[in-house]
Amino acid sequence: MAALSFQIALCACEVQDSHFEDFESDITGWSIDPGGDLNAFFDCLEGQGAALIAAHRGGPHAGYPENALETMAALLADTPAIMEIDVATSADGVLYLHHDDTLERTTTGRGAADVMPWDEIARLRLEDNDGRETEFAPTRFEDALRWADGRTILEIDFKQSTRYEDVIAEIKNQDAETRVILIAYSLASAEKLHRLLPGAMISLSLESQSELNRAVAAGIPDDRLLGFTGIEDPRPRLFSILNSRKVEVIFGTLGGADSIDNDIARSGYEALYADIAAQGADIIATDRPREAYAALQAAGRAFDAGECGVTYTENI
Repeated sequence: MAALSFQIALCACEVQDSHFEDFESDITGWSIDPGGDLNAFFDCLEGQGAALIAAHRGGPHAGYPENALETMAALLADTPAIMEIDVATSADGVLYLHHDDTLERTTTGRGAADVMPWDEIARLRLEDNDGRETEFAPTRFEDALRWADGRTILEIDFKQSTRYEDVIAEIKNQDAETRVILIAYSLASAEKLHRLLPGAMISLSLESQSELNRAVAAGIPDDRLLGFTGIEDPRPRLFSILNSRKVEVIFGTLGGADSIDNDIARSGYEALYADIAAQGADIIATDRPREAYAALQAAGRAFDAGECGVTYTENI
C-alpha cells in the first residue's frame, strides 16, 4: 500500500540523475568565494564593518521552493548571501536537500522522506511556500556542493535521517572543507563534527561565555566556531564577548509567525536588520534575505563587490 501511494504521487516525467549541468557554466550575479580560508574571509568582513546574510533554507520566495538549486541561483542573481540548507537521506543512501521528516509540505510526494529511493524522489516536483507546484526537482547534496564552489558558502543542517559521516565523506571528496559551515545543536555534536572534519567551521548555539569555554575545553578551537545566539532578542553583551574571542556571531531573525522577520514585515521598520548588525551580529540568518541585505546596504553595513572575495558578474 505504501509503495502504491508513492507511485500516485510521482510525476510522469523522465528522471534526471543530476541537474548540476544546467548551472555549471552560468556564474552571473553575486559570488562569495572565501578563497580557502573562511577565518580570513570573516576577518575581512569584520574589518569592513560589514554583516553577512545567511539565507534560511536557500532563500525561498514565490515560485521558488526551499532547498532548491534554482532558488539559490535566483537569490545570488541580486543578493550576496551564504546558503543554509538541510540534508536528508533517501532510502538507498542518496543525500539530498530536504527539511521535513515527511514529503508533503514541500514536494508532490507523500510519506516519510527517508523511505523512498532516490530514483523516485528525483521524479517529484518541489512546491513553494504557498503550496504551488514548480518545475524544479529535488537537489542532490553533491550537486549543491559542486555548484556552490566559487559561488557561495553552504551552511549545512543535518536531518535525523542523515549520518554525519556520509556528508563529511562528500565534503572531503570535493575538497570543500574550507567552504562549508556545519551546524551543531549540542556540544557533543560539535565535538563529533570537529573530529570528523577538523578544518571546517562549526555553528554552535552559544548562550554564554561559559558555554564557549566548555566548547574550547572540549577541543574545538575558537577559530573553528561560530556562535548561534538565538532568534528572540539581540544580546549585545554576548555579541561583544564572542567577538572579543574571534568567534563570529550569528543571530536569527527567522522563525514562525512571531519571528523578527515577520515583525519587521508588519511594521515596515526594515532598518532593524542594520541595527542588529550594529549591535555586533556578523551574520543575520533570515527568511527575508533580499530585504535584509537592502537594509544593510542602506545603512552602509553591506560589503561592496570586489571586497573580501565577493564579486558581481553582469549577465551579458
